Amino acid sequence: MNTPTITDIIRRRRSVYPKMYADRPLSEDIIREVLENANWAPTHRLTQPWRFRVFRGDALRRLGEFLSGQYRAGTSEAEFSDLKYKKMLDAPQRSGAVIAVCMQRDPENRVREWEEIAAVACAVQNMWLTCTSYGIGSYWSTPGYILQADEWLGLQPGERCLGLFYMGWYDEVELPAKRGSIEDKTLWINE
Repeated sequence: MNTPTITDIIRRRRSVYPKMYADRPLSEDIIREVLENANWAPTHRLTQPWRFRVFRGDALRRLGEFLSGQYRAGTSEAEFSDLKYKKMLDAPQRSGAVIAVCMQRDPENRVREWEEIAAVACAVQNMWLTCTSYGIGSYWSTPGYILQADEWLGLQPGERCLGLFYMGWYDEVELPAKRGSIEDKTLWINE
């Protein structure tokens, strides 16, 4: 068996959306490993600001109902889309798990907020790479309704939601890479 390198895994990582997921459960052991790897992200002053809420089973239905209900309540009749409503209702239920990605600010404010957001983003990248290594599709979504769902999520003081991380098995297909050249994004300073 040819073990993929970290470079292989990084370059295979893609956003895989819930509509592509197969009806196959994710084991709690894999979800725990994904979260444990998130826990090893870099963090300034070891604030470890990442917090997670894991939705599985019937909680996925409730999440879909919450998201679609918030969309219906917050959208004018003229702008309302049945397609978007159904997508918000169904996406969590098509997933093996959905993880609310949250951030707990350091109560002592020892680091800037952007540094803690960056640490959480690093944790999500670890989650994404772990999923990729298992052949699990994943996608980080930031719907406005979940970003303002503090009470519904049971967030603690100083905690805020930064999005939802959808996960599910899928039939692996080669998904296109969409990256420009690194040379167009790099300035070498040698003197």
